[in-house]
This record gives sequence, structure tokens and C-alpha cells, in this order.
Amino acid sequence: MRGLSTAAGPRPGVRRATKAVITAVAVLAALALSVSACGTGGTGARDEGPADSDSLAAGGATPSVSGSADADGEGDHPSVAEVVRMVRADPEVSKAVKSDLRPCVADEYPVDVTYGDLTGGSTDDLVVNVMTCADAVGVASYVYRAEKKGTYRSVFLSEQPPVYAEIDRGDLLVTRQLYENGDPSSYPTSEEVTTYRWIKDDFVQRSSTRTEYSTAVGGAESATPGSS
Repeated sequence: MRGLSTAAGPRPGVRRATKAVITAVAVLAALALSVSACGTGGTGARDEGPADSDSLAAGGATPSVSGSADADGEGDHPSVAEVVRMVRADPEVSKAVKSDLRPCVADEYPVDVTYGDLTGGSTDDLVVNVMTCADAVGVASYVYRAEKKGTYRSVFLSEQPPVYAEIDRGDLLVTRQLYENGDPSSYPTSEEVTTYRWIKDDFVQRSSTRTEYSTAVGGAESATPGSS
């Protein structure tokens, strides 16, 4: 990802759906043939504006997906298509994200799905990142906890773009790039990485580190730890 983003790739013990990652290179190549597909149908920012903060233990109704995966899934994990249906059925997900969650090209969704142990359950949790088609910017991140076979409960969401969530040694890492007025999308002013840990039945913030990027040529970066 960008800058010092922690989303460079899956870490040991974390399994990622192979078709879930829509890389910028692949998307741009597809856009050369079909620019209008993402210009009007790709995922975008929330119409009502960014959320004020992350939402932990969303609760609400429990979306369900089939426990058996098709060719896109892995073992007993749901496929990308099934995860997309689950996100669309989740009452905690904003209408803007649902309405814009469409394939960029063919059946390729701008969704990155990671399977791994975050909450200590008997079945892997799902970390779902929804991105834009045009430049793979993270629009929203969700975590679903397996309650029983084929059923998942929403326990985390962030719809404040740009955002990306991943699993790091059993913790949840949420990365955001922060911009000031006039900043181009390729040059954020700073980046914030927040670490959450599942304790009892909720995610608890453990640490937060903010990296400030210098706007001067050759300027140095400085990391500022935040309070837990």
C-alpha cells in the first residue's frame, strides 16, 4: 500500500482469498478497455461524508453465508462472491457502500478478504476491505466473527476512507492515510496505524502511531506514537 502502509501482504498464519485482491495494475489495465465501468459504478466514498470514528462490536443482525466455498473460496471459507453478499446484507454497512459494491470488470469485485484468527473462535474470522476500482483506495473495512457454521457477526467497521485493515500476529491493524486540503491522493500529509486486540467480546485499542510526511523534497518522516 501507500507510504509506510502495513498492508504490504499477508503475514504467516493469515490466508487471503486469491481472487479478492484487485491490484491497481490489473484494474488500470481493465480500465483501458472499459473506463465507464468504474467511472459510474465503482465503489466511492460515502455520500453522507466520512464516519467520525471506528465502530467496535457493531452487533446488530447477524448476516449469514454458506459454509461451503465454491471455486473462489478456500476450504470451508466463504468465497468472495459470498462475502460480497454478506456485506450487502449487513444492516451496519452504509447504503453508499452497498450501492457502489459492484464488479469493476466481469465478476471481479474491488474486495480484499483475509481469513485468520482475531477473536479466538474455533473458525477463522473474516477481514473485509472494500476498495475503489480506479486506484484501489480503501473505502471501508469490516471484521466478521464466525458464530457458528456459515454464520458471521459484524464486530468491527470503519467507513472513513482511505482505510485498510489487516491481521498482524492476532491483532487487528487499521491503517489510514490523512490529508490536508489540497493534498493529492498520492501524497498524504500523514498516516495513522491503530492496533486493536480482542478482549472478552470486544476490540480494545492497544496503540496508535502517526507518521508525518514532510512536503519538502528529501524531507524526513517522523513517527509519533499515540496514546492507547
